[in-house]
This record gives sequence, structure tokens and C-alpha cells, in this order.
Amino acid sequence: MKRNLICAIFALVALVVALPARAQFTIDRVEAKKESINFTTADTLKRTTADMEYFSKARYRAERAAIRKERNTLEITSGLQGTMTSYNGPWVDVSGGDNSIAVLANLFLKHLYSKDLFSVETTFEGKFGYNRMKVEMPIFDAAGDVMVDEAGNQLMNREGVWFKNQDEFALQVSPAWKMSKNWAYGGKLKFRTQLAKGYVSRTEQERKDLKSSFMTPGYLDLSVGVKYACPSKKVPIKLDLSPLALSATYASNSWIRREQYDAEGNRIKKAFNYGIEDPDKSSKYEGGSSIQIDFDRTFGKTDYLRYRTTLFSFWGWITNMGLDNKVRGWDDYHAALDQWDGNIKTKPRLPIHPTVRWENTIDIKATKFLTTTLSFQLYYNRAQHASIQTKTLLSVGLSYTFKNK
Repeated sequence: MKRNLICAIFALVALVVALPARAQFTIDRVEAKKESINFTTADTLKRTTADMEYFSKARYRAERAAIRKERNTLEITSGLQGTMTSYNGPWVDVSGGDNSIAVLANLFLKHLYSKDLFSVETTFEGKFGYNRMKVEMPIFDAAGDVMVDEAGNQLMNREGVWFKNQDEFALQVSPAWKMSKNWAYGGKLKFRTQLAKGYVSRTEQERKDLKSSFMTPGYLDLSVGVKYACPSKKVPIKLDLSPLALSATYASNSWIRREQYDAEGNRIKKAFNYGIEDPDKSSKYEGGSSIQIDFDRTFGKTDYLRYRTTLFSFWGWITNMGLDNKVRGWDDYHAALDQWDGNIKTKPRLPIHPTVRWENTIDIKATKFLTTTLSFQLYYNRAQHASIQTKTLLSVGLSYTFKNK
């Protein structure tokens, strides 16, 4: 019975599958309306900032500091030297002696900035010193006349007088652009003058005795050319060759550069014109060429010895070509000077001679803060003096050097 039922169900299913199926669908036509869409400000995109979690300000500052240290080299040396001697009255009466004080301060700065092929080197050096000693000074009365005793001798008094023994500061800026490993194009600017007033001597420090002050004299040198740096650390020579150079001399104080006379016509002061012969002018400019040789090296494992030297020379050959009233021979110059009518425009002039300035400094370090310094300077400028000028200074005192590398 069950078997017949199952067979009947399978037969019915097979019949349904075998018959074809038909159906009918109807699709209505729909027409959509055209509408314009307007976007409002509310539909604009909003910008959001995404913070980068891996950025570190401390790391950024450290990297910038490392770059600055790599590009900048700084050296500062300051020193203070001084001596003092003191005696009381009984000591002076028995053994003699004189109370004295001497103080000298100096500052040296050297900065080098370099980036790729470009570099700028800046150096500054200043020296200033004063000393005090007792000297014999005349005694003046209320009218300003020198007092004398019964025998007609001048009355003198021993007074302590301050007098400067060192006063100079110099600034130099040297930009350069490398064209090879050891050669570069470059220029140089040098400025030099003093700060305080200078007098003829320790006992002659009145206005009529004034012979130097700020910018009297002052010197400015400009040059362009090529530079050479020796690659050897044992011979660190730097050479500047400047085919085109300008040398300027300034004497801004008219009292110093002119001769001064009293009301009776007597000359009370000699002129210090520093090569500026026209008293109506406070400066002169000369064109020519220049050369400079620098050497700076330390010796020993602890750098206990340092030697610095600079040799600079300028020759105003360009100005020589256009110089009026030029007389070459020394004897001929004096003969023409005797016949000169006094007009500054027609005054005989010697050709411009090369100027030479040679500076040497030796530093010997006994300890980190105690240094002995020996300096020697040689200067030749025929427009100012016919002979060579020299200066030597030996000092011992405190000194400290800072370097960032």
C-alpha cells in the first residue's frame, strides 16, 4: 500500500516538471521629472588636520642644532693681564722706588660659516691697555704760569699719571666661493682704528698735545681676487691675491690733522695728517692691488703653544697712474718742495710706495687660565713716516678660550 503511494507521488512530480509553463507580465511606462540639484554650504567637504604621531619636536631641535654646529665654527679668547707695585714712604726714602699700575685687556673672536661651496670668515681683535706711573709735573699758579723758587728753578711735583700703552681694534670679513679643493674666489673687508685719545707723551696730555683719537687715523681695505688654502695641517697657510683693491685712510679730527697757532701766530701744535696732505679733506682713497698671507697653528698635544701671523701689503699703482705733480727721485722731490708756492693743489708728490703690515702673536699656555703672550708688529707707510715702525709687547695674565668644536 505504502509502496503504491510513493510510486504515485513520483509519477505526479515527473508530470509537473515535464509540462511547459507559461506566464504574462505587463510593465507600465514611467516618465521621471527633471529637477536641478543645488549644493548648499552645509554640503561642502570639511577639512581635518591629521597629526603625525611620529614627529618629535625634541628630535627636530637636536637635528637643527647639529646642522648649525656643523656649519658654524666659533672661537673666542679673552685675556686680562696686569702688574702693580706699591711702596710706602720709608721704603722710598731708603731704597727708592715708584708706585705703578699696568692693565691690558684683549679679545679675539673668529667665526667661520660654511654651506656647500660658500663660506664667510669673520675675525675681530681688540687690545686696550693703560698704565699709571708717577712723573715730575710743573706746579702752576692761579694765572696758569709755572711757579719758580728763589733761584729761578721750576717747582715740580710728583704726580701719578695715567697713559695708554695699547689701543687698537680690527675687524675683517672674508667671503669666499670654492672653485676647487684648495682655490676659491673671494673678497676681503678690513677695518682698523683705535678708541681712546692718544697724546704726545705722559707729561704732555693737553689738547694741543693730542695726536690720535677714534677714526684719526682709521683704515679701510677692500679687495677682490682669489684665495688659496694649503691642505697640510702642519703648514696651514692661507694666501689672498687681489688684483683689484682699495685702501682708504681717515682722519676725522680736524684739530689733529691741522697745524694750530696761538693768538700771536706762534705754532703750538704740529699737524698729524696721516698721509692726508690736504687739510680740507678728512680722507683719501687709493686704488691698486694687495696680497695677504695668514698662518695660524697650535703645537703640542695640549695646544700649549700657538703662533699667529699676518702679512699684508698694498700698492696703489692705479692711483699712481693718475697722480698729479709726481716727482720720482728723493732729491728732486726736496728740490721741488723748496720751490713750492704753498698751494696744496700744486704740491710735489712722491709716487705711492707699497705699504706693509706684519703682525705676530705667540701664546704660551702654562695652565688652562694662565697664558704668556708675546706680540710684535711691523708697519711701513711712507706717506706717514720715512722709517719702519715697530711695536713689541710681552704680557702674562689670565686668559680663557671658548670653542664650539
